[in-house]
Amino acid sequence: MDFDLNESQRMIRDLARDFAQGEIAPLAAAIDESGAFPMATVKKMGALGLLGLTTDEAYGGVGADAVTYVLAVIEISRACASHGVIMSVQNSLVNYGLEKFGTDAQKRDWLQPLASGQKIGAYSLTEPQSGSDAGNMKTTAVRDGDHYVVNGRKSWVTSGPVADTVLLFCTLDPKGGHNQTMCLLVDTALPGFSRGKTEPKLGIRASATCELTFDDCRVPVDARLGDEGGGFKIAMSILDKGRIGIASQAIGIAQAAYVLSVQYAKDRSAFGKPIAEHQAIQFMLADMHARIEASRLLTLRAAAMMDRGEKHSLEASMAKLYASESAQFVTDRAIQIHGGMGYSKECAVERHFRDARITTIYEGTSEIQRLVISRELLRRAQAD
Repeated sequence: MDFDLNESQRMIRDLARDFAQGEIAPLAAAIDESGAFPMATVKKMGALGLLGLTTDEAYGGVGADAVTYVLAVIEISRACASHGVIMSVQNSLVNYGLEKFGTDAQKRDWLQPLASGQKIGAYSLTEPQSGSDAGNMKTTAVRDGDHYVVNGRKSWVTSGPVADTVLLFCTLDPKGGHNQTMCLLVDTALPGFSRGKTEPKLGIRASATCELTFDDCRVPVDARLGDEGGGFKIAMSILDKGRIGIASQAIGIAQAAYVLSVQYAKDRSAFGKPIAEHQAIQFMLADMHARIEASRLLTLRAAAMMDRGEKHSLEASMAKLYASESAQFVTDRAIQIHGGMGYSKECAVERHFRDARITTIYEGTSEIQRLVISRELLRRAQAD
């Protein structure tokens, strides 16, 4: 598949790279240590259009294609995986869902401030007892006149501690399964909405994550996204793009660790020569590079299919599965190449190793990706 980039794609990729290396990379280690949400640089990302990259210009976005989005997320994630996931959630899970399923009024009132970066959004599907099993959610919405009364608790909400808007998935009937799921746009200033403590995490520590609680929270009916009972299909459609975003994040993390490893292998000497001249190190670098490039091609293919309006659930899942597991592989080898230095917090590969781990878990675990992939392959085989 030909991925010769056009001028617009190269320009946005280079803009993201320059911003990431100039403004994000210098503070990445410090915010990883402190866990502080990088609001100042996130707002700058919004001003540059990076938080509304694929949103239509009519709603405050840039109107770029999905391939451009992949390129930009890779560059941001190379500098800091926390910024990468903040960008991915805003673009893939929040803005995309609103643009695809929202009414004209919802796009005007909700999407525009999100796409321009004036507001921060979050996507809330997971609950304490239901992660991969999304049909088992317990957060309920009961119709009361022109409002829904929402009660329940959501967990592991990325950007939850700072979000102005939440795409909330809840159920009309906890015993009704997928067909009773609904999506609501929740203004976090509403009474009955509260946030739990910010979670202390292994990696992506500057990406704020928390529980959300709804206690008789009254959400207007006109804030419903799509139809009653249509929430599960909305959630799964949104996750297809989300998986492309996480695959891109994983590539960025792996690329950063690989570049550091090549440089260290050239600089570090053992047994009278640079370790880059030892075959054991050369083989590790070869495997790392091959996996990164395979991940990149899988992800760009899924993005290109999305741009053409083709069904891409299989391709997005393959990209997410392979890129995330490759990020773990690459960052593990990066630490091995660096030796004892790689185990030190003073070395960036230690941070990349921790950041890579989450990519196999959120927005669909590796096990869920394998389930999606195998079901689609068997369906196609049966059709043939």
